[in-house]
Amino acid sequence: MRAWWSGDLTTLLAAAPETIVQRLAVRLVETHHLNHAAQLTAWRAQVGLLQATGRGLPGAWRVLLEYPLLRLGKRIDAVLLSDRAILVLEFKTADQTRLAREQVEDYALDLFDFHAESRAQPVVPILVVTQGQPRATDWPLLWHAVTPVLDATSRTLAALVHEIMTRIPKPERPLDASAWEAAPYRPVPTIVEAATMLYRRHGVAEIAAARADVGNLTRTSDAIGAAIAQARADHQHLVLFVTGIPGAGKTLCGLNVVFGADIGAAFLTGNLPLVHVMREALARDARDQGRGMRMARQQTESAIQPLIGFLRDNRERTDPPHEHVVVFDEAQRAWDAAFGARKFGHAQSEAAMFLDIMRRHPDWAVIVSLVGTGQEINTGEAGLEAWGEALLQRPDWRIHAPDDVIAAADPRQRLFVTTPEAMTTDPRLHLDVPVRSVRSAAAAPWVDAVLHGDADAAAAIAVQAGGVPFLLTRSLQAMRAALRQLARGQRRAGLVCSAGAKRLRADGVWPNFPHLDADAMAHWFLDRWPDVRASDALELPATQFACQGLELDHVGLCWGNDLIRQKGQARSHQPGRAPWQARAFVGTAWQVMRREAAIAYQVNTYRVLLTRARYETVIWVPRGDRDDATRAPADFDALARFLADCGAHPLQETEMQETAPSPPAGTLL
Repeated sequence: MRAWWSGDLTTLLAAAPETIVQRLAVRLVETHHLNHAAQLTAWRAQVGLLQATGRGLPGAWRVLLEYPLLRLGKRIDAVLLSDRAILVLEFKTADQTRLAREQVEDYALDLFDFHAESRAQPVVPILVVTQGQPRATDWPLLWHAVTPVLDATSRTLAALVHEIMTRIPKPERPLDASAWEAAPYRPVPTIVEAATMLYRRHGVAEIAAARADVGNLTRTSDAIGAAIAQARADHQHLVLFVTGIPGAGKTLCGLNVVFGADIGAAFLTGNLPLVHVMREALARDARDQGRGMRMARQQTESAIQPLIGFLRDNRERTDPPHEHVVVFDEAQRAWDAAFGARKFGHAQSEAAMFLDIMRRHPDWAVIVSLVGTGQEINTGEAGLEAWGEALLQRPDWRIHAPDDVIAAADPRQRLFVTTPEAMTTDPRLHLDVPVRSVRSAAAAPWVDAVLHGDADAAAAIAVQAGGVPFLLTRSLQAMRAALRQLARGQRRAGLVCSAGAKRLRADGVWPNFPHLDADAMAHWFLDRWPDVRASDALELPATQFACQGLELDHVGLCWGNDLIRQKGQARSHQPGRAPWQARAFVGTAWQVMRREAAIAYQVNTYRVLLTRARYETVIWVPRGDRDDATRAPADFDALARFLADCGAHPLQETEMQETAPSPPAGTLL
């Protein structure tokens, strides 16, 4: 990504302001098709103020104007690159609100997280309110990472920048402005941000992971695109299975199929909360981009559809559906034949129904099946086994899949025992690199070890990674305070819990999120505090049914006693002995689950909850009540000890309570 104008301070000071403004205006016309007089006036003032600020500073400093941030869909007003710091400037005329401060802080956080040369020196966000009242500067004690937002006016900016340079120690390796400007900016967007960018026709390669493993995602997207093109050219009926660990980018690849090429594809999901949030997010973005929400809603309703709606529209028809390509989200959750008989009166699995519907196309059709492992959370979910059975009965379908779907130990994760003749294996169709967790690739394997009940393995992963982004507390108040401190800028925080954690009600946490309510989902995931319906109000937790397939920047996991440690369980996993006791609250008491499938669903519930965060997850384990048999303290204490043994870092509760102010509930600091 390149700034609309860049040059060193010497060049800036020698240039006529109108020359720079004209260059910016050209880019504005190229990208926005309109020339806004108000924007030109603002640029003239900003260039003049930057020239006044630059006098007396080293001429080698670099100035970048209108630096684009793809993930946020916005541009930084100005970036100043000195030898020892990256200054991020946002100019406002008179806006000193919380939102203005969050905006510039978010810009700085975005550079720190996703710009390859922004980790070695401090990133300093500065809100310049040109006509504002001067504020006393609260100087940071340490100059590292992203500092708190500093305030300036047109009268104080020059003095502030000079003072910053005197306070920041000279680094061992000075910042190289040329290297910084040439360095890659590779954002890892949320799934909602990714959908929005793909809807605007950005390619998946532009929004891939911010690490050296970026090829993992683009290779898979390229393999899907090539297979679809080949099926179309050769008049084939093809099923593509794309597997991956939680947070590896399966949904992103699927959305790229729908929005990345004009082939009339549809993204189908049984996850209605995901449908509600994605449709509303895209409609709101269309409105913000100056397009009509009504047309955007119509377009997104055809591109993102509920699975059940697609089936109802096509089950009894004989003509082929409109779409030649469909993306089946979370294909391992397709129901079995018994559930199909109860639901539709047809003793067919959902996989068989889809194959028959798409086979009506006489020329070609493609089903892209996105397969997550360990996320089955509902009774009746058949896993990959049902797809394998249906495909063996329909040998005219071609199959592309990665090797890991053959001979897997768990039948729900096994497509075939042996490779059939119609199948081609392609390792590019497996995503094994997590991209959801921005700063730690160790989060997913750590969660896997925890849920296998192996504290030694989890602790080893944490040590090798230098720590994992999981914090542990016994205080609900401390968890909320920590989330408010962690969620800087416009990062989003929220609480999650299991729908089966019924006894969290005693602590004031209600596990009954209305996940089928489109408005409730949109408010929780898309709106912000002070809207009390928003996630960062930290009031109503989302259950696994509401948050599966979606994500937050920072998560507060309220761990109920519907999943506790087996009594007498050792630190490490013991073969033949289940590490977890899964329970359901019925009437006035807990009932232990005995069926293997039910236990697996409960464990997978916590896998979903533990993998929702892009940054930190704060796990709150209640203390229980010795006078309440449904909340035995011993159960919670054993759970907390196990998570600590696994490497979850203890939250410094006293520090959080002392440093966090006492605003109204849900206030973000």
